[in-house]
Amino acid sequence: MIHESVHEVRRDLKAAADIDDRGRVDLLDAERVRAVHIDTLVRDAVFGTFAVKAFSRWLIWELGQLMGACPASIHELYMARAADAWSNRTIPAMNMRFATYEAGRAAYRAAQRTQTGAFIFEIARSEMGYTFQEPAEFATVLIAAAIKEGYSGPIFIQGDHFQVDGKKYKTDPDAALHEVKALAKKAVAAGYWNIDIDTSTLVTLEQPSLDAQQRENYLRSAQLTKFIRDLEPEGVTISLGGEIGEVGEKNSTVPELDAYVDGYKVALAELGDYAGLSKISVATGTTHGGILLPDGSQADVAVDFETLRDLGERARFHGSGGAVQHGASTLPTEMFSKFPETQTIEIHLATGFMNTFFDHPGFPEPLRAQMHAHLDSHHADERGTSDTDLVFYLKTRKKALGPFKPELWSLPPEQSEDIFAAVEDHYAFFYEKLNVAGTRRLVDQIVTPVAHHKPMPVLTRGAGDDQGLAD
Repeated sequence: MIHESVHEVRRDLKAAADIDDRGRVDLLDAERVRAVHIDTLVRDAVFGTFAVKAFSRWLIWELGQLMGACPASIHELYMARAADAWSNRTIPAMNMRFATYEAGRAAYRAAQRTQTGAFIFEIARSEMGYTFQEPAEFATVLIAAAIKEGYSGPIFIQGDHFQVDGKKYKTDPDAALHEVKALAKKAVAAGYWNIDIDTSTLVTLEQPSLDAQQRENYLRSAQLTKFIRDLEPEGVTISLGGEIGEVGEKNSTVPELDAYVDGYKVALAELGDYAGLSKISVATGTTHGGILLPDGSQADVAVDFETLRDLGERARFHGSGGAVQHGASTLPTEMFSKFPETQTIEIHLATGFMNTFFDHPGFPEPLRAQMHAHLDSHHADERGTSDTDLVFYLKTRKKALGPFKPELWSLPPEQSEDIFAAVEDHYAFFYEKLNVAGTRRLVDQIVTPVAHHKPMPVLTRGAGDDQGLAD
């Protein structure tokens, strides 16, 4: 069910939440919101008309504020790591590509059963495009999932790889930067209070000195830091990450990190008195999505853990929480305990969860066939000359997530229950292996929740119906 008007939304929620015309929400029955209303409300926020979407997204935000499901910055937790207040834990940053409401619920259930508080939901700039998830929708859905599962506490929502287009930058640097700034503005307003600034595309390795190689990277990173800091809600210090080399390219080095951070600090100080970076992403041998072999299996990857340890130590020397590892979810399971051992502050995980979802025996075969047909029709140009059908579909199936979003949100209960139970177990596996199980108390002790209420959307104001749309 999806509501057709704001009037219907307000009418149906009257017994659970009173909403006055000034935009004040009075929570009357939290359990009724969870049991009866939130499933429909989140679909309104994703699939409704323009007015219904705007109103539902605002209402879910306000309900989250009242029910303890609030976006937050992980900056304080990372600064505590820089000060050695805790160690031997690696925070999972989980890219939510598919059926985000149900996948988010699974992540929260796994967190509740393991008492995990240190975990991040994220989505990259590129993923927003092919999964059809704009910032306001993504944050709203994850707040709704927390409400549904009765999860209260800081929700860390992160913009992953807010990347400057390197090719566009060469011909029109202002336009390339404007794209990232425009996205950051939307993201901060939506509750993305954790953002990875990725200007690593601007590194020029052919330059003779490390400073020259990193110069465009650190200068633009500092400028984007200022821009985002100026958008911060009162009381929030957004967690910002920098990146010294593109993932999948050559491994990073400590001297490169020094050159980037030293230049960044000088450049940022010239722009004003701003907090710096919480973390620094590095390249140590992994590739986004892994490397597929002809039989569809993953090629072995040699992660340079000693370099990762050294880079993390140096990042903490410079005042951040440590080094971040990307492209790791398809690594062998025995590797994951090594990340806390080497003091990796954060690890980005995406493809492995998607594989658990798509490859589950309960996934509907007719839907899989439709998605494959779509890939054959719309992404044939991405097929390599030696790609088997299996490899082609494994490489490109993420591109079907957006076009088939309604179907993926509407899997039959008899199938979705088992599928998302497996997804939940996968989240729990990472919480345990990365040693963040049991961190709920740590997070509550360190992270300061900040209440932030939003005004009711102007276009949805009125006497409880859609009359205000003409204003």
